[in-house]
Amino acid sequence: MQLIKHIKKEYNIYDATLFQTPAYGGKRGFEKVYRLDVPAKNHMEALNELFVLFNHPDSMPKDCKARFVSTGDIIFIDEGRKGHFYYQLKSGGWKSINRILLH
Repeated sequence: MQLIKHIKKEYNIYDATLFQTPAYGGKRGFEKVYRLDVPAKNHMEALNELFVLFNHPDSMPKDCKARFVSTGDIIFIDEGRKGHFYYQLKSGGWKSINRILLH
């Protein structure tokens, strides 16, 4: 029982939202396409979990209207009072950004 409690404490639940442009490769007009809670140890692990989730057809949520995650897409992680964080997928991996331009 102690081990289970210890394992649960290592993970945080992150409120994550995926933003994509209506057209692939767009630079402006991001729209919210899916929101979910992700258990992870840190932001990078959460981003990697989301990348795997949205890039495998069998693991994509049924009610999701998003396309596969690709370069330029943005994930917003909301930690409430701890802050809001935006990450954009670039060719070298996930990079932190200041804000996004919504449609």
